[in-house]
Amino acid sequence: MYAILETGSKQYKVEEGDVLEVERLDQGKISKENKIYFDQVLLIKDKDVHIGQPFVKDARITASVLEESKAPKIIVFKKKSKKGYRRTIGHRQKLHRIQVEKIEMNIKTISDTKTETKPETKAKAGAKPKVEAKPKVEVKAKVETKKKVETKPKVKAEAKPKVEKKTKAASEKSKSTSKSKTAKQKEKE
Repeated sequence: MYAILETGSKQYKVEEGDVLEVERLDQGKISKENKIYFDQVLLIKDKDVHIGQPFVKDARITASVLEESKAPKIIVFKKKSKKGYRRTIGHRQKLHRIQVEKIEMNIKTISDTKTETKPETKAKAGAKPKVEAKPKVEVKAKVETKKKVETKPKVKAEAKPKVEKKTKAASEKSKSTSKSKTAKQKEKE
């Protein structure tokens, strides 16, 4: 009897008593007695072949966790020629060594036992089943419109009177005329 199970996105062919290394398992799934139960069984071969779609219903593989170890280190080196790009990364995968104890079929899961314990209510003859009315929900769309910002019209400034700028030549003339006036005024006196 053998089975194919899936764990850590890998598939393993196992028989009872096999020891294998799988990727590190979730600590929450390992029980206090170091037991783990695999529900993702893809195929079981005993007298008949049971193929899952994707998993076999009511099948379970029980295994005990022997130890936690690490795989050999892998060096990842990246390089782009003529660009000066080099990266070195190391990786060491964490593993669990497990031993398969039982391959079981027709196991009732916890969810199946919970559904069986619920008492069924008997419906009266001719009575219509009660349908719960769902509350009506109105959806109001909030539409925001962009407000136009009013801009003040630009007012043209009134024309200012032009001020005549004196050039150097004009300023020298005025100086010479003022000197000449002062000289004439002195002569008159």
